[in-house]
Amino acid sequence: MTENGREASRPLDARMLRALGHPLRMRMLELLQADGPATATGLGKRVGESSGTTSWHLRLLAEAGLVEEDTGRGNKRERWWRSAQRSTRMRAVDFIDDPDLAGPLNTFLRSSLEQRYQAETQFLSELPRWMDRWHDKAVFDDGRLSLTPEETATMSAEVEAVIDRYRRDARPGDDNVITHWSAFPRQARPEDPEGPTEGDES
Repeated sequence: MTENGREASRPLDARMLRALGHPLRMRMLELLQADGPATATGLGKRVGESSGTTSWHLRLLAEAGLVEEDTGRGNKRERWWRSAQRSTRMRAVDFIDDPDLAGPLNTFLRSSLEQRYQAETQFLSELPRWMDRWHDKAVFDDGRLSLTPEETATMSAEVEAVIDRYRRDARPGDDNVITHWSAFPRQARPEDPEGPTEGDES
């Protein structure tokens, strides 16, 4: 499926993961996916780097197939770049057994969590501008469930299906809304290697 000449979503392969094994490249790709095409100079101003640095990182992302030149914009002196896909998907299980990818995988996962945190803290820092329309609409929630891995996978698929139902082109009056979803286990009692006993709450 394509969207305005781009793939709607793409699973990461090893080459892409290596390219994203750098926090700055992850941030630049995130900005291109969220806000649309930009020049190396424009991205540099937003991430606090020189255009030479962002140009180099953009070339690495392009070599991995993650970004591409937006030939409908710019001129010979100014190159515009866009994400080659609306979003990317990553399954850790595809890379977890490859020792050569341990570093890039760790960087990718940690940078993803840091980007989530930064997005949420930015919203809080800008709260006054959003209060009129979003004071009782924005949600920050977490919960605790007792589930098997299979149940968790089923629940995640159902949540993602709900999110996909709301995916559409932007309309007048829309805001750019971030959705985060994660589901992972925790050890309730680290001192007990067997975990909670029957009847314990987790």
